[in-house]
Amino acid sequence: MRKIGSTAIRNVGVFGHQGNGKTSLTEAMMFESGAIDRLGRVDDGSASTDFDAEEIKRKISINLGVAHCEWLDSHINLVDAPGYLDFVGDVRAALRVVEIAVLVARATGDVEVGFEIAWDLADKAGVSKAVFINKMDRENSDFYQTIKRLRERYGTCIAPMEVPVGTAETFVGVVDLIHNQAKIGTGKTLAVGEIPLDLQDVVSEYHEMLVESAAEGDDELLEKYLDGAELTAEEVVRGLHSGIDAGKVVPVFCGSAGKGIGIAALLDAIVEAFPNPTEKGVPKGKNPQSGVEEVREATETTPASALVFKTIADPFVGQLTYFRVMSGSVKSDSRILNAVKNREERIGQVYRIRGKQQEAVSEIGAGDIGAVAKLSDTSTGDTLCDAAHPIILDPIEFPKPVYEQAIVARTKVDEDKMGPALQRLLAEDPTFNYRRDSETGQTVIAGMGETHLNIVVERLRRFGANVDIAPVRVPYRETVTHKAEGQGKHKKQTGGRGQYGDCWIRMEPKEHSSGFEFVDAIVGGAIPRQYIPAVEKGVLEAMSTGIQAGYPVVDVKVTCYDGSYHDVDSSEQAFKMAGILAFNSVAAKAGPVILEPIVSVSVYVPDDMMGDVISDLNGKRGRILGMEPQGNGRQCVKAMVPLAEMQRYAIDLRSITRGYGSFEIEPSHYEEAPPMVAQALIETYKKHREAGEH
Repeated sequence: MRKIGSTAIRNVGVFGHQGNGKTSLTEAMMFESGAIDRLGRVDDGSASTDFDAEEIKRKISINLGVAHCEWLDSHINLVDAPGYLDFVGDVRAALRVVEIAVLVARATGDVEVGFEIAWDLADKAGVSKAVFINKMDRENSDFYQTIKRLRERYGTCIAPMEVPVGTAETFVGVVDLIHNQAKIGTGKTLAVGEIPLDLQDVVSEYHEMLVESAAEGDDELLEKYLDGAELTAEEVVRGLHSGIDAGKVVPVFCGSAGKGIGIAALLDAIVEAFPNPTEKGVPKGKNPQSGVEEVREATETTPASALVFKTIADPFVGQLTYFRVMSGSVKSDSRILNAVKNREERIGQVYRIRGKQQEAVSEIGAGDIGAVAKLSDTSTGDTLCDAAHPIILDPIEFPKPVYEQAIVARTKVDEDKMGPALQRLLAEDPTFNYRRDSETGQTVIAGMGETHLNIVVERLRRFGANVDIAPVRVPYRETVTHKAEGQGKHKKQTGGRGQYGDCWIRMEPKEHSSGFEFVDAIVGGAIPRQYIPAVEKGVLEAMSTGIQAGYPVVDVKVTCYDGSYHDVDSSEQAFKMAGILAFNSVAAKAGPVILEPIVSVSVYVPDDMMGDVISDLNGKRGRILGMEPQGNGRQCVKAMVPLAEMQRYAIDLRSITRGYGSFEIEPSHYEEAPPMVAQALIETYKKHREAGEH
């Protein structure tokens, strides 16, 4: 394969709302360019970049897909990102390794939340943007109305590069406004010719709009334009290139990915006007040894550095690591440093990726995207680099998991397989996490939503760990509210040596989060010293099983101040039982209450949805602390809410805000549960005990 220079590479991400045709557009570009000889379709599971079993089953993208093609002597890497909101982590990863984001919109409706989220994330990432208005062949499609909506939302940066020829069932091609040519048909039947007469007025209007956008991207061209001189097609391309690179111009294309119309014109523009890897800033990072910030030019003569942006763990193939080379090159059969883990990795064969197809190459150069199999210590977000010139590249900012469910292994064999399988998924997906809750004994998995975790469970099963989903138990606690005292006496005679332990304890509450305190106040040898620790053990054991509802008891002070013993029958076990009996007796008289965990919640929503969000939080027994403007028409609502009310908040918020809302949650403190909540917990505990479940 020919060697590709950085300036001949185009890294293009395809983003947008689910169902708008991102994967179909990626497939159409590969087919138009000849990279594949059959046009795959999402509906029948044959699309190149949707090859995971769950993607085929659900007919949605759940992983970013990578595919490369060639067009006009340029090498184009297409990164197809999921549109479903549970997989926004892959959207962020894709934006970290492309120079331009093509946002796919429908020609038949309003701008949708997946489009807007991708637009905002592209802005934050400093990635240039373009828009492809898809499904122009559908009934009720309206290119001009869609342009109007985009301009109302995003302003005059929206610059149509084309106008459609026909609409709905009569849609047959586009007019290229740069070269003033009609491009009718697809593939080998594509015909370039004169502009249809009925479109000449609208073409003239939109061409002027495009020339104005191009002039604003270049000071020299702007001066010429203002002087009334005509700009050549080459000058328009130059101006657009500068404007797109700077983020001042967002070119808009149109077509039908399903029918392949408008695809050639988009590929032409990708090569002509879109930025290459040398034009979007210099990759930055820190030297892990000195902590000093460093930059790496995107050339093959600089020391190697590459960012791992996706890891795929497959139970049959093993681990496949996708990386973007930021500088230098990554060669087959070489060694490289994982600077984050400070571990050397052996690079075997490196590949270019076309969906699930892997094309072996000798090296992947600066600005290009490739993959390697079976790295032992590398996970998503790591930096691979030349060991003699270490660098940790700026990381990908992944969102924190916001939705939790518990999982239960079906058998002991499944339980043994669950740990390694969870570790493999953890390395693959930074928006996934898991923990073992020491209080409830559950294994809790966390992700971005219900669909995300359902897919995690399916993947665990593919790795041989058959698990089921269970509700997450809220880690309630119990405590006491006033002082009480009493006796615990364990006396048992069974013939031969008996058991005798007797202690008196005083119990009183402590401040929240101050912990447990045991005081030995025995005088005069009422209880021998060697038995005092046994009393404390008994108290601690009783605390672990609760007072009213079976939850651990916290923040109490227990003083052992009197008791008695028997020279023959007393033992550590007898005094431990006495401690348990004393605690159970006294705690019931000390005003026991149930404590519920409270979390600090920050909810980010559009201004016009703030009232609905606040109303919902109030309904969840939340305490609103205030609102903070975030700019761009968004607010942050801060609140304290019981954790029990937040179990399905990721789903609730998505429903309330149509996907526009997001939130962050942090543990805060414990508060006394309201009587109705406490009573319900006590009744549930009693039912479980009667059923023999505790």
